[in-house]
Amino acid sequence: MLQLAAFRAVQGLGACGLFSLALAILGDIVPPRERAKYQGYFLAVFGTSSVLGPVIGGFFAGADEILSVTGWRWVFLVNVPIGLIAFAVVQRTLKMKHTRLDHRLDWWGAASLAIGLVPLLIAAEQGREWGWLSPEASICYVIGVASLSAFFFIERAMGAEALLPLTLFSNRTVRVSSIASVMLGMAMFGGLATLPLYLQIVKDATPTQAGLMLLPMTLGIMAGSILSGQVIARTGRYRIFPIIGSAILALAMLAMSFVGADTALPLTMTIMACFGFGLGSNMQPLTLAVQNAVSPRMIGVATASATFTRQMGGTLGTAVFLSLLFAQAPVRIGESMQQLAPTPAFQSALQDPANADFATQWQQASSSGGNPAAAFGGVLEDSSLDPTLARPFLVGFSQAMDLVFIVSACVMALCFLVLLRLRLPEITLRAGSAYSERAEEDAADGAQAVANATPNAAATTAGEAKPQARPAGSPEPRS
Repeated sequence: MLQLAAFRAVQGLGACGLFSLALAILGDIVPPRERAKYQGYFLAVFGTSSVLGPVIGGFFAGADEILSVTGWRWVFLVNVPIGLIAFAVVQRTLKMKHTRLDHRLDWWGAASLAIGLVPLLIAAEQGREWGWLSPEASICYVIGVASLSAFFFIERAMGAEALLPLTLFSNRTVRVSSIASVMLGMAMFGGLATLPLYLQIVKDATPTQAGLMLLPMTLGIMAGSILSGQVIARTGRYRIFPIIGSAILALAMLAMSFVGADTALPLTMTIMACFGFGLGSNMQPLTLAVQNAVSPRMIGVATASATFTRQMGGTLGTAVFLSLLFAQAPVRIGESMQQLAPTPAFQSALQDPANADFATQWQQASSSGGNPAAAFGGVLEDSSLDPTLARPFLVGFSQAMDLVFIVSACVMALCFLVLLRLRLPEITLRAGSAYSERAEEDAADGAQAVANATPNAAATTAGEAKPQARPAGSPEPRS
């Protein structure tokens, strides 16, 4: 697992750069008003890929062997030809004029940010096992806070060359959008991590089936992204979409908290579609707002900032929500057992010879004073367990998910209030692309430099051409 995490870090170096650059390049070549439409297409593809990825991955993971290679390894190998094709297409088609500028790389800022965030994320993920105030967690807190404090001072010293220029956040649009993006990322990735678990554990779906069951969410993301993009392209107004989208997300999360073990799958999928529509209505308008609020020369770092805040919110949401889920699951399962174990149906199934192995585990846990919930540890691996005996586990697990979605709904409600009360500014969308505006700014800077140099040159020339006065009584110069 440590090896997998290390390689994931290497992959992230490229993946996060590509994620930001795709939107930054789009911001360069397309005017903001038209950009809304194209970003809708981009983010619809992103949302679709986020859901279809687990479907394809589930297919590979379920195969023992493909072309003499273990099935699950194709989850990674499948990206190699896709990456090579993308590289070839970009190399042949992306032709833009490039002006080289020398910059200082903010190595210390990048290092302090990584050293600050990683221990905090580890504490969020391991805190349930360590204890939130344990020595291990406390060390992570101290390292994280100290490194993030150092990051702040480093960025202030680096000025315009900083990894995340602090002046960027003096812009109200960037500041409000960044806060909203963190909360959106928490809800988005928290939901994407939790829903497949519900489908696989409670609804007994395979990984591939669980991915297919998420298709309504994909359709919702596509619909929200494309619809908001088309409306923004026609009206030039974007502020209303993040507000509506965050409200829809909060309501969808709240509705998911009422989903239980017996909830009909079509109803759950309808809520997923609403969840996806809320995401689609939020993602691209927030990115567009940030790109439109900064100067054309800052569009790359502004886009990276918007992506970074959303990804960090997603990482934090995944760690916190999954920790909350698995901390609550044993408690909820135990409560469910207390209610269902004494019922005649459960006791009858317990006496069935076909369930002898489970009955033995149950009796050992009960006689030793342990939690009988331990007897349900094999439910994840053994789908053939009697449904009557498995029911306390399924009910308890779905009840543990209720708390996760309630917390997610509160996060999105707070996001709604941030966008509404802090008033995300609605700046008129620029008519030109960042690429053309940057060229105009470069030309204007060049003209200004020439204009500043011209008076000095003219004065020097005039001084050289002006005849010097003759002293009185001196003869006139001969021709």
